[in-house]
Amino acid sequence: MDYQKILDQLVSGEIKEYEVKPEDAFELQKTIRNYGKRQYITGRAKRGGSIVYTATNTGKQMM
Repeated sequence: MDYQKILDQLVSGEIKEYEVKPEDAFELQKTIRNYGKRQYITGRAKRGGSIVYTATNTGKQMM
């Protein structure tokens, strides 16, 4: 899975949210830690262990 691309799509507004299953959460979290715009990504845990990630700001605000 190309988590870098998914994070870029979130920040740019191309996708509104991304849900990750518990078994993949650690790999995505490693990518987020190294992501240059990680302050724009927010995760919300759901019952059952899934996490829904969304962008807190749009690309327009970052430029």
